[in-house]
Amino acid sequence: MAKHKGRAWHSRLLAAALGVTALAAATSVWTAQADTTGQPKGRDSSAAAEERPVKKVAAEIAHASEAGPRGVNITIDDGPDPVWTPQVLRLLKDQGVKATFCMVGTQARAYPDLVKAVVADGHRLCNHTVSHDTTMDTKPEAYQRQQILDAERMITKASGGARSQYYRAPGGAFTPYSRKLAASHGMRPLGWNVDTKDFEHPGAATMVATVKREIANGPTVLFHDAGGERSETVAALREVLPWLKEQGYAFGFPVR
Repeated sequence: MAKHKGRAWHSRLLAAALGVTALAAATSVWTAQADTTGQPKGRDSSAAAEERPVKKVAAEIAHASEAGPRGVNITIDDGPDPVWTPQVLRLLKDQGVKATFCMVGTQARAYPDLVKAVVADGHRLCNHTVSHDTTMDTKPEAYQRQQILDAERMITKASGGARSQYYRAPGGAFTPYSRKLAASHGMRPLGWNVDTKDFEHPGAATMVATVKREIANGPTVLFHDAGGERSETVAALREVLPWLKEQGYAFGFPVR
């Protein structure tokens, strides 16, 4: 998997993450699990979520769709963002499409109402670490653990109790350790098959063409709702979602 670009964005996130407290003990264990949609039930809270037992999942990187061989998984990374996430949510609702939002911990902490809106619309959450460090695979295991588990705390608190169903390493920087750690906490490692490269601002038409050309490679499509100006992403989604429906694809979530 290619590393994402946008070093300035990643540097800002890393700076924001310096204020995050590391885990008190390396043996601390999450014991929370959301329902199959990632939504809290009833009067749930992040504290109550921690009391639910974790269902361990496979540590292999997922690409397939729960919707079957003609399924498509729309995944949205790096948010939430106060400008672009609401626009993406409105578009998805208009199209009747559910997506997986891979959230950066500091962004989730900053915009908890948006995290709750994502959950309320029936989308699933994905842990994208505290600070989107694309060199995760070169760092010590203690650092990887802090990035993953602190982000999970932030996302769960921001959502009001819904836990991440997946873990996506920034830039695809997975390690055997990070995959096993995430899986042991109920988060299936999540890859992608189609990279729209929207972070490079290639233009909406180019992004749509990429999806049309590469969707045969696999069902999981990568977009972003933060990390920069995302009007091209919104425009591309507006065109590509109806096209996928016309081709007989069904939208679903990645396998767990």
